Amino acid sequence: MKAVFTKKYSTKLLPGHLKAISAIKRCRTALSGEFHVQYTGCGHSEWHPKSCGHRSCPQCQNHEASEWLMRQQKKQLPVDYYMVTFTLPAQLRALTWHHQTIIYQLMFLCVSSTLKDFGLNPKNLGAEIGMTAVLHTHSRRLDYHPHIHVIIPGGGINKAKRQWIKTKGKYLFNEFALAKVFRARILDGLNAAKLPIPCSMPEEWVVDCKRVGNGEPALKYLSRYLYRGVISEKNIIADNNGRVTFRYTDGDTGETLTRSLKGEDFLWLVLQHVLPKGFHRVRDYGFLHSNAKTLLKLVQLVLRVVIQLLAPKPRLVVKCPHCQAPMQVIGFRPPEPG
Repeated sequence: MKAVFTKKYSTKLLPGHLKAISAIKRCRTALSGEFHVQYTGCGHSEWHPKSCGHRSCPQCQNHEASEWLMRQQKKQLPVDYYMVTFTLPAQLRALTWHHQTIIYQLMFLCVSSTLKDFGLNPKNLGAEIGMTAVLHTHSRRLDYHPHIHVIIPGGGINKAKRQWIKTKGKYLFNEFALAKVFRARILDGLNAAKLPIPCSMPEEWVVDCKRVGNGEPALKYLSRYLYRGVISEKNIIADNNGRVTFRYTDGDTGETLTRSLKGEDFLWLVLQHVLPKGFHRVRDYGFLHSNAKTLLKLVQLVLRVVIQLLAPKPRLVVKCPHCQAPMQVIGFRPPEPG
């Protein structure tokens, strides 16, 4: 399959794709190194391969995702939460693919500034909001589909009055107004970057805004894709005769569906969601930003939030297959060259 994949997609591969392929191939093999464990009960010992740790690997970094979720839970407020999704139109996907760092950065800038300005507008809240934004580049079918999900507490803080301003009614902000401003700012940014804008650009863009209860289910949904690949191993249900089949959930019906592709096409489907090196998929803004701890404490004080200390989630403990005692690491082997 390697030769077929290289022949078909070599002209589309970026340096980050090659590194991802190399890391994932080595994951949990001797090529990634091994650690030697001994079990405290019976003294049995054995070697285990290390994981690659690459953020696009479907096997790795579950612990990191759990820690991120725990940090977000410490910031949770006793208010309704909203998830706002900003989506680039299909006409911009090819341009975005060829200028990923520039346009992904532009998306974060336009999303955060649009929401911040809507919050500060006295007709809406007249207050500073907090938000967590996460970039997704895939649809549920894993096609290239850049969009940003934003989790927002339903209200904002008026620092001068030391007052929490609640959202009005059932809605956070008007979706159509958000989309109009987002569209204008993205197009202005593309012009400033001297990037060509397709002539067929639609007049109406899509922004979805919905209430999501206390926010925890939405945060758990977003945490699945922060530190690992866009598909987990459990959703790959078959690999037969050069074809890979995976399952996904239809966003409209909630029905579980499957998709089957040639091996090389499936590999490309996954690799096109590898982000540029050093690019951060998740960002906090407003009183949820890491540099706004004092402001967050003010929000928690005004809302009378009782801070609960959450115990760090322990890493998975490997137990002895004979006596079930926990393992103890006693040595390492470095990765093999290649």
